[in-house]
Amino acid sequence: MSETETTSVLVIDDHPLFRKGVADLIAMDPGLRLVGEAPDGESGVKLAQALSPDLVLLDLNMKGMDGLQTLKVLKSGELDARVIMLTVSDSEDDVVGALRAGADGYLLKDMEPEEILAQLEEARQGRVVISDRLTELLARALREETRPRSVAESGLTERESEILKLLARGYSNKVIARELDIAEGTIKVHVKHILKKLKLRSRVEAAVWAVEQGHR
Repeated sequence: MSETETTSVLVIDDHPLFRKGVADLIAMDPGLRLVGEAPDGESGVKLAQALSPDLVLLDLNMKGMDGLQTLKVLKSGELDARVIMLTVSDSEDDVVGALRAGADGYLLKDMEPEEILAQLEEARQGRVVISDRLTELLARALREETRPRSVAESGLTERESEILKLLARGYSNKVIARELDIAEGTIKVHVKHILKKLKLRSRVEAAVWAVEQGHR
């Protein structure tokens, strides 16, 4: 994305005061443009379908359709938005569950405003974002499960290994496709094969595992 393009943002959160704070934060960044707010998952999904935002900031704990259910609905449709969880929960189950359900990032509400903006800038550039203190939590969760102990053991092809390195940098399929001059659909197929070989369920898990292996 070029510096002159703005990223449209939809905020889904059931706390009016927090939505106001996020709106004020977004207004500080000329690269971001707030296009809508929703107080719950149901109306958030409808707004997302109507507005087709580039980025959705989604709370986890909401009444009615919670954040995880909302995430799954958003990811099951034709919406091309990147969905970033922005929540108070640093529970391992919540973090792993959201990332396995397809979240493109997981940020905590108690982060400094400047840090949140910096992470949103990373997301704007097509990278996966996760709060620093959650990375070790996720890595620990992965170590407790059985999977290949190294890249050499994984059976990845040379191309898959190359793509895994770009995943480790937090790049999206679109960015990887541009880097390697390959169709985005082909990258999706490769990522699917990588996850199967590594016995993982999300690209963020693959990125954390690769970093743990020094494969970047």
